[in-house]
Amino acid sequence: MSNDNNFVRYANGPSLEEINDTVDIPEGGSFWKNLLAFSGPGALVAVGYMDPGNWITSIGGGAQYGYLLLSVILLSNFIAMLLQYMAAKLGIVTGMDLAQATRKHTSRKLGFILWIVTELAIMATDIAEVIGGAIALNLLFGIPIVYGVILTVFDVFLLLFLMKLGFRKIEAIVITLITVILIVFIYEVALANPSFAAIMHGFVPQKQVLHKGELTMALGIVGATVMPHNLYLHSAIAQSRKYDRNDEEKVAKAVRFTTWDSNIQLTVAFVINCLLLILGAAMFFGTKEDLGTFTALYDALQDKNIAGSVASPLLSTLFAVALLASGQNSTITGTLTGQVVMEGFVHMRIPTWARRLITRAISVIPVLACAIYFNGRETALDDLMVSSQVFLSIALPVSMVPLVYFTSSEKIMGKRFKNKPIIAALGWLSAIVLTILNIQLIIGMF
Repeated sequence: MSNDNNFVRYANGPSLEEINDTVDIPEGGSFWKNLLAFSGPGALVAVGYMDPGNWITSIGGGAQYGYLLLSVILLSNFIAMLLQYMAAKLGIVTGMDLAQATRKHTSRKLGFILWIVTELAIMATDIAEVIGGAIALNLLFGIPIVYGVILTVFDVFLLLFLMKLGFRKIEAIVITLITVILIVFIYEVALANPSFAAIMHGFVPQKQVLHKGELTMALGIVGATVMPHNLYLHSAIAQSRKYDRNDEEKVAKAVRFTTWDSNIQLTVAFVINCLLLILGAAMFFGTKEDLGTFTALYDALQDKNIAGSVASPLLSTLFAVALLASGQNSTITGTLTGQVVMEGFVHMRIPTWARRLITRAISVIPVLACAIYFNGRETALDDLMVSSQVFLSIALPVSMVPLVYFTSSEKIMGKRFKNKPIIAALGWLSAIVLTILNIQLIIGMF
C-alpha cells in the first residue's frame, strides 16, 4: 500500500507533502522582505472570491440596484478575512490542514461522509469554472459551447506543467492572472465614469437592502462569498513556508505575515468584486436589459445603445479575457484542494493528473449533457451553475463550524494562539449567519 508504484497510496503525512516546508523565508530582515517571502498563498485563496460564479451576481447587482449593494460586498469581505485568518492559523500552529484536523476528531465513517460532501462542493465549484471557461472560449474564438466544454478537460495538462515549475512559480502565475483581471476592470470602470459620491454612499448600509428583490441579491452575494474549499486550501498552503515549527516566536511570525498576505490579497478580491458591481451600475443601471448571462454582458459592452458612448469591441474582448483568466486560476486551486481533502479525510492519495482528470471529467458530464440537450443555450448553463451552488451551501457549515471550534480551543491551539473571545464570537456569528443565509438561498431556489 505504501509502494510509490501503486496508483492509490496511503497518505497520512504533512499536508500537500510535495510543497510543505519548502519555501525559504529570511532570518530577520525588514518587514517588506518578510512580507514578500510569505506572499503567495493568499493569492491562491483570493481566487475563490472572484471566480466566474461570482461575476453574474456582482454585475447583475449593480445593473439592477445601482451602487446599493457595495455595503454587502464590504461585509462579505470582512467575514472572508476573519475565516481565512483562522484557516491559515490552524495550519501553521497545529501542522494539520482543516481536513486532517476534522478527521482526527471524528470517526472513520463520519470522515468518509464529510469527504464525499466536500468533494461534491469542489465539483460544484468546478462546474462554474467549466461553464465560464467554455463561454470565454466561445466569445474569444467562436468555439461552440459543446466543444469548449470538452476542451476544458485538457487544462489538466496545463496544471501538470505548472506543478513541475514549483509552488513559488504557481503563486506567481496566479498573481499575474489576478493582476490581468484587476487591470481589465479598472480600465473598463474608468471608461464608464461612475459617480464617486454614489460609490461612497453605496458602502453605507441602507434599509433598502432589506426589500425583497434587493435582499435576494444580497443573499446571493454573501452566500457565495466564503467557499468551503478555500478554508481547506488555506490551512494547507499556509504550511508551505520553511521555519522552525518548534520555535513559538517563529510560528507567531508565520501567523502574522501569512495574515498580512491573506488580507492584502482578499482586499484585491474585494476591489475586483466592487469593480464588477460598479461596472454594472455605471453602464447598465436603468437600461432594463436582461444581463443574466456572460454573453449578454459581452454583447452589452459593445452596444452603444446599452453601454453608451464608451461601448466598444475592445471592452467586450477584455471582459472575455478576464473571464478566461478567472477560470484558469480557479482550476489550479480546485486541484490542490481536492488533494488536501482526499488525503486529509480518507488518507488516500492518487497521482495529480488522475485527481484533476477525474474531478474535471465528473464536472464536465452534467455541463456537457446540458449543453447538448439545450443546443448550447447559455441560459440553461447558467441555471445549472446556480443549481450547483446547493452543494456549496451544504458543505459550508461542514467546514466553518469545525474551523471556529478548533481555532477557539486552547487544547488544540495552545494558550497563545487560540482565538481571543471577540474573534471567537465573531467567528461563531459569521458561521451562524452564513449558514442561515445559505439555507434561505436553497429554499429560494426551490
